[in-house]
Amino acid sequence: MAAPAALDRRVLLTRTLTLTAAILAAGLGFVVFLQFGASDGFDAFDVLRALLIFASTFWLAWGAFTALAGLTTRPPAVPRDAGPLQGMTAILVPVYNEDPVATFARIAAMDASLRATGQRDRFHFAILSDTRNEEVAASERIWFLRLLADTHGEGRIFYRRRTNNKGRKAGNIEDFIKRSGAAYTFAIILDADSLMEGDTMVEMVRRMQAAPDLGLLQTLPTVIRARSRFGRIMQFAGAFYSPIFARGLAMMQGRTGPFWGHNAIVRVQAFAQSCGLPELAGRPPFGGHILSHDYVEAALLARAGWTVRVDDDLSGSYEEAPENIIDHAKRDRRWCQGNLQHSRLLMAPGLKAWSRFVFLQGILAYIAPVFWLAFLAASIAAPLFSPPIDYFPIEYWPFPVIPVSQVSKALLLAVGVGGLLFLPKLLILLDAALRGRTRGFGGAIRTLQSTLTELLFSSITAPVFLMFQTRSVLQVLRGADGGWPAQTRGDGTLSFRDAWAASHWIVTTGGIVLAFAQWLSPQLVPWLLPVALPMVLAPVLISWSSRPSRTTLFTTPAERQAPPVMALHDRVLTRWGADLDQRDAA
Repeated sequence: MAAPAALDRRVLLTRTLTLTAAILAAGLGFVVFLQFGASDGFDAFDVLRALLIFASTFWLAWGAFTALAGLTTRPPAVPRDAGPLQGMTAILVPVYNEDPVATFARIAAMDASLRATGQRDRFHFAILSDTRNEEVAASERIWFLRLLADTHGEGRIFYRRRTNNKGRKAGNIEDFIKRSGAAYTFAIILDADSLMEGDTMVEMVRRMQAAPDLGLLQTLPTVIRARSRFGRIMQFAGAFYSPIFARGLAMMQGRTGPFWGHNAIVRVQAFAQSCGLPELAGRPPFGGHILSHDYVEAALLARAGWTVRVDDDLSGSYEEAPENIIDHAKRDRRWCQGNLQHSRLLMAPGLKAWSRFVFLQGILAYIAPVFWLAFLAASIAAPLFSPPIDYFPIEYWPFPVIPVSQVSKALLLAVGVGGLLFLPKLLILLDAALRGRTRGFGGAIRTLQSTLTELLFSSITAPVFLMFQTRSVLQVLRGADGGWPAQTRGDGTLSFRDAWAASHWIVTTGGIVLAFAQWLSPQLVPWLLPVALPMVLAPVLISWSSRPSRTTLFTTPAERQAPPVMALHDRVLTRWGADLDQRDAA
């Protein structure tokens, strides 16, 4: 492994180059738009729109150059302890109104996977229930007994249900650390839909043992079991693009890395000493319990001198994801509120500068869509505030002066924004083809088709996501608390009626945008169609994309060959499902 000083220099260089490139790209967009906007006379609206372009373009550029960092850098080799596993590791599975059959079957599969490593006796499972639904809680107790019988897990698999779910997931884990943490050296934190290979868990412990200063090690979870069109497109995008983005992130984060709340291992002592979360003063959404607790916990570990790292080379870490745009938007609403809460923590004492920047990034991730929408609104309204064009600016000159066309600058700006969106993914495709990584996705041709289709789908649905995110930000700013709704799992199919009920306001907004553009700025209508038409068609897009996928595109390695722990999970579900059928028949 590279010496810490050398690694820190690489991290600093990567951060500096990426940040500089993003600022330059945003600055170029600012200048080009200022020239374009001022072609019919300079006014304050031109400055406002140029500033909105700067802020929005910076966020796009940051993501693009993160991918480039992932393509052009390689994280150093990490140390691992090949000796006996030391201490005990708790595998924490927080649940909140989840289907106990599906959740406990995952635990049975992971337990069987650990048995195959020969290290099962070094791991305990702790099911931490925050379930509020009494019927679901009763079912949890029944299926916990079945889990124990199936795995012979007495003394290794534990269940407890809190009477008060204070602090939600973070409070649930904190309660376990306070009550039982002293019995464990490490804790692997999962979600109810997480799956992880036993070999991966053992490897995580070995890496923790080899680095005494390592407080948290984050894996890159791969989405599995998607069935809908939306789900499979997102599953493909995650499996194909995310490793490259994660590699770039790893090189920028260095020892001040991320925590995504699950599929990670923590050193219990470090977590207990460093990660007590405050309850923010005031009422939600900005006060109360911190929703996006994971980023805060990573920052607190770094503040205390612990290393927080993401190892993108760790495979065998899986999760499930929403099957439709509406469920995705509901989850995103909670993340939006949590990230905006971080504005209260930007000046918290003792935090690393990079941790503060990460908080700022998270805030910008949700504010940027508002900037884009504000830019569109300002562009439509600009004629109301722009001075009329003076075709005779020179006194006594008899011939009109026709303003020079600025179409080329508008096209340059459009191409630049499009490049920031599409070029990183196309470069990832090229890199995958050269390295042979496309074989796991069905070959080079099939991967090319999947990538181009994903680019088209993401472009069409981007305005719909923009509207959901903008609404989330406005709800938080006006003081609406989104709470912590239970995850919606299952096939996720939505009828047109359901899609209309959830998105009719987007249709109305799209129609208003086109109407005002036609009235105030007819020349903008062709430019606005790629944004406004998907808004008008939002219910169709949402319903269509929620339906089961039958295409051969978007194949992922996990679909081509099911990982061992997935196969184990399928066998447990089949066995338990047969027992349920027999019980129902009786």
